[in-house]
Amino acid sequence: MSMSNDNESSISSSPEASPSPPPSVAVTPLPKLQILFALLIQGVEPITAGVIYPFIPELIERTGVTGGDETKIGYYAGIIESLFFLSESLVVAIWGRASDSYGRKPVLLLGPLGLAFAMLGFGLSKTFWPLVVFRCAQGMFNGNIGVSKTVLAELTDETNRVDAFALISVAWTSGATLGPAIGGMFANPATRWPDVFGNLWLFIDYPYFLPLAIAGLLSLVAFVLALLGLKETHPHFKTKRDRDRKSGENRALLAENNTENGYGTVSTESVATRPEDGLPQRPSYRSLLTPELKIAFTCQGFLALSDISHVVLIPLIYSASTKLGGLGFAPSRIGTILGVFMVCNALNSVTLGKRLVKKFGARTMFIVAYASFLGDFLGLMILRVMVRRAGRVTTAVWVVVVLQQAMALLVSTAYTPLAIIYVENAPAGTLGTVNGLAQMIASGTRAVGPAFASSLFALSLQSGLLDGYFVYVVLMGVTLLGLWFAFRLPHAK
Repeated sequence: MSMSNDNESSISSSPEASPSPPPSVAVTPLPKLQILFALLIQGVEPITAGVIYPFIPELIERTGVTGGDETKIGYYAGIIESLFFLSESLVVAIWGRASDSYGRKPVLLLGPLGLAFAMLGFGLSKTFWPLVVFRCAQGMFNGNIGVSKTVLAELTDETNRVDAFALISVAWTSGATLGPAIGGMFANPATRWPDVFGNLWLFIDYPYFLPLAIAGLLSLVAFVLALLGLKETHPHFKTKRDRDRKSGENRALLAENNTENGYGTVSTESVATRPEDGLPQRPSYRSLLTPELKIAFTCQGFLALSDISHVVLIPLIYSASTKLGGLGFAPSRIGTILGVFMVCNALNSVTLGKRLVKKFGARTMFIVAYASFLGDFLGLMILRVMVRRAGRVTTAVWVVVVLQQAMALLVSTAYTPLAIIYVENAPAGTLGTVNGLAQMIASGTRAVGPAFASSLFALSLQSGLLDGYFVYVVLMGVTLLGLWFAFRLPHAK
């Protein structure tokens, strides 16, 4: 499962070639430490986005905005969840374009620093509108998430790019694992651990502050580590940095030699310097809409919509009372379930998923991974049928829960193929902007997704459309439409 995650002049109809390098080509070793710094920032987004999922229904109810009507919780939960991605989508292309103009590192560093403070503000909010403000701030500071993908592309080449981009899924799924797990485990600490937190007013008055503070601390750690260790990867600024360093060494050498010869130090103006190369002219956004990228952007939108709908529906269905067809689980149990299956997802990304992408190619694996949503949504529908008939969570229901979550394992492998397609099809010097546009589409769709899915869920319960199964039928229809576009993705070059 994932919340984030976020490329020939015409689309070829020939069989897809494997993107893995020929056996005779030596594979370039991955710069592991630099990749780690980029992935830490990448993993911050799903942590901060998903930490609220186990307790968001409970939090919405505590604000009083629903007036005690349980069926309205889905509407307001969807608003809060959507605002993160809506605000992210408004700035993500700006972040990407800024990284093309000013370098990757400064743009990356701003995100986790501001995010840490936004998480604290959310945790100290008791009413609905402050939650809205701080959720928007979280999304805006996460808007630089596409830049980390650009950094990975610039740290790799065609021989090791699949290996590096497979790690994006690990970062995403690890963050998506930690986020809900932290939210479910550390919510209501004064109630769960009264001997430790029971007398602390902060955790009594603000029962969700602890998990949000932990998420904020992780953001701050990512900022500090990247500040100290991440190197600039933008070709222009990287070259400029190397020239400046060599120029400084030459000046020091000349000064030392002239001092020894009795001539004193030399003015820096007297040392010949190479004029700086100008940045490439920035292309218009319209010039980036090639046929290949338009199809890839469309698939990005469908993937994000299906993925965020799945993420939003899980806590709603798992927490809803059995009389409504839900499972009636507590936040702690929801967090545990999500955590276990997201660990499986992360392992799948770096083992089977990576091998499948290398063997069958990016296009084929995206189609297979995205199609798994059909089984996922069908599994949720079957859960409702079984719980309504049994009136409780039986062993058979647990079996379906496992099977339904297992269908989502392939989803994590869908992000690596799209990332590779963007690298292969982005015009020269525009990768940061292309990744920014892709992330903008993903974030914008994720902004619509929570409200879309949770409202469909609430509408299905309130109106009884298709006996309450309307939401699942619609989402399976969306998946089928997305598959139609997926079959039109470009083949590997």
